[in-house]
Amino acid sequence: MPHLKANGQELYYEVHGEGEPLLCVMGLAADTLTWLPALPAFSARHRTVIFDNRDVGQSSMVEGPYEIRDMAQDALALADGLELESFHLLGVSMGGAIAQEMALAAPERAKTLTLAVSFAGSGQYGRKRNENWSARVQHMTREQRVDELLLLTMSEEWFEDTGTVEWLRGVILNHPHPQPPEAFVRQLDASSRHDTRSRLGSLSMPVHVIGAEHDILVPVWKSAEIAELIPGSKYTVLTGAPHGITLEHTEEFTAAVLDFIAEAGAVPAA
Repeated sequence: MPHLKANGQELYYEVHGEGEPLLCVMGLAADTLTWLPALPAFSARHRTVIFDNRDVGQSSMVEGPYEIRDMAQDALALADGLELESFHLLGVSMGGAIAQEMALAAPERAKTLTLAVSFAGSGQYGRKRNENWSARVQHMTREQRVDELLLLTMSEEWFEDTGTVEWLRGVILNHPHPQPPEAFVRQLDASSRHDTRSRLGSLSMPVHVIGAEHDILVPVWKSAEIAELIPGSKYTVLTGAPHGITLEHTEEFTAAVLDFIAEAGAVPAA
């Protein structure tokens, strides 16, 4: 299995397809498996790079606290190791926070930036919410943690299909590389301190912000806030979609991502 040493971490990664690079950054508690439904569409047009962030999947676990900026440096170092001078950048949820910091640190490398079901910061409210969540997680069984994440990320309609629910629940519970609760807490704590609201206005690459109408984990107004903070950004809301857009609204999500990249490439640079 391919690993690359990046910013002091051992990151597991995969590369699929050919074409202009598309670097995909996943969110809290999720790893490369979460990209699998979107991979056929992405890799048909792009050299698609997916990877596990620190503290999840097959990448290295850490011991102390860190920031979203540190995870952004992990991803940029991975791009260096793969000799990706520039790339289209896609971040989902916490991955969108990481992608924001990547684009701010190295704006010349992001040909386009797509931020899906993400957030630019939530201040004291977010820190208190995540503090309570962190405390709760450490007293839950793995089954309870999985059930809570499914309830927060999937839709009411999806839960009516009991066969699909049990299938996905089983896949997650049988994951060969489960995330330890303390690693989840470290990622969550880093997310709670993320704040780019005063800096996003400096971004000048083509930016697409994608929100999900029925997202209860990261409400759609958080996506609207990002779009408002980035002059000239495109804003799309996926109708009826929950937070888990890569799993439940795969076709609409991948079309929104790929169409924007194609449109941005067809417009001459200013």
